[in-house]
Amino acid sequence: MKKILQVNFKYNAPRSDLEKAFLKVALRFGPDGDVKGLQWKIWIVNDAEKTAGGIYLFKDDASVEAYLKGEIFAGLKLNPALSDIEAKVFDIALEHTKITRGPVD
Repeated sequence: MKKILQVNFKYNAPRSDLEKAFLKVALRFGPDGDVKGLQWKIWIVNDAEKTAGGIYLFKDDASVEAYLKGEIFAGLKLNPALSDIEAKVFDIALEHTKITRGPVD
């Protein structure tokens, strides 16, 4: 069953620096990237609250768990510009999401 991962964190750098850092690692999340089982990622930023993160669609629970235990997520936790890192895994209400055209097929 596909899973949604929501990651949020606070950042203490200018937004432009954050977005440059995102661009440096974005290819790791692409189709030929390092994150196995990832189908897509949406990058999110709330500059007013200095929070950012991502919404991810993984093909299954094992892929989410591998990502959360892997090198990329560990590096996120070690970044001194980031704090209050939170990761939540969700099941998808598939029938409802299809009605509202969520990209989860």
